[in-house]
Amino acid sequence: MPNSNKDSQTEHYFAPKPKSKPKFGIIQTRLRGIPFKFLTASGVFSKKRVDLGTKLLIKVMVLPETGHVLDMGCGYGAVGIAAAKLNPNLHVVMVDINERAVRLARQNIRLNGIYNAEVRKGHLYQPVENTLFNCILSNPPVSAGLATVKAIITEAPKHMVERATLQMVLKSKIGGKRIQKIFEEAFGNCTILARESGYRVLMAEKK
Repeated sequence: MPNSNKDSQTEHYFAPKPKSKPKFGIIQTRLRGIPFKFLTASGVFSKKRVDLGTKLLIKVMVLPETGHVLDMGCGYGAVGIAAAKLNPNLHVVMVDINERAVRLARQNIRLNGIYNAEVRKGHLYQPVENTLFNCILSNPPVSAGLATVKAIITEAPKHMVERATLQMVLKSKIGGKRIQKIFEEAFGNCTILARESGYRVLMAEKK
């Protein structure tokens, strides 16, 4: 068969225009003790629930007291919206190439009463070329391939202020030590912030 169902699903998440007809849903959940509501749809990642990797990243993410935070590959916006809610002194920018995800994230900002976040559409760092961040958060589009994940890591430092952090969640069995090595080559350091449910959160600081 030319395309398995799995292949047809994964190709959409990091595509500018999902091919599937949107089927909408609502997720109600608590993240770090705070209730959230997210509008979701087919053609975006983890449409039925906030996935375990995203939950772990939100649970352990270390946010700056002030400044700019980037949610890279935001999907329908769970990570960036949680960061904005947890610290109203931050300005959160959420980026995704998927136009359906961008629309959902914008609606979810309003749905959760968030006033310190915005969403931009585009490929990786292209929409934020002129902004420096105090923190970059990412549950990366692994289905797009290692080259995309590597680009998120290696291009991050030029979009960060000194002492800013990149925090990324990955399945422990995907990439594993290879991704950690890319972190170390790009930043000169890498810490495992958390391990849980088959995922790990890696963090590096720009020196």
